[in-house]
Amino acid sequence: MAENKTKPTVASVTAFLNKVPDPQVRKNCFAILKLMQAVSKKEPVMWGSSIVGFGTFHYVYESGREGDTVVIGFSPRKQNISIYMMCSLEKVKSELVKLGKYETGKGCLYIKSLGDVDTAALKKVLAKGFKEASKLNVHSS
Repeated sequence: MAENKTKPTVASVTAFLNKVPDPQVRKNCFAILKLMQAVSKKEPVMWGSSIVGFGTFHYVYESGREGDTVVIGFSPRKQNISIYMMCSLEKVKSELVKLGKYETGKGCLYIKSLGDVDTAALKKVLAKGFKEASKLNVHSS
């Protein structure tokens, strides 16, 4: 079975974020970093070369494939900031109503800027997402 390519590294989260070319996106990323650290009470870890993660979530698919990923995390991408949560977005549906302008993918939120969302609502989404995923994952750390 293939091994996950995205794994925790010892790379510096601060150095990575300082290299984000757009100053507003960089500022947003540092704000998201603080939000995620506050709700998770975890130190940030680089996963691969571009994901900042908090906590470790162990998953096992029906196929038998298993691995580890972040409980919550984010990555500054070219088009938006991707926010990853290992809980179903259905679990945070009531919080998302108040979030503002965002798009979703499978387990992801995509935002262009923190200016487009209510940061208090985002903090609630992240806190509930972290709590819900941690409940599902007896191996989370």
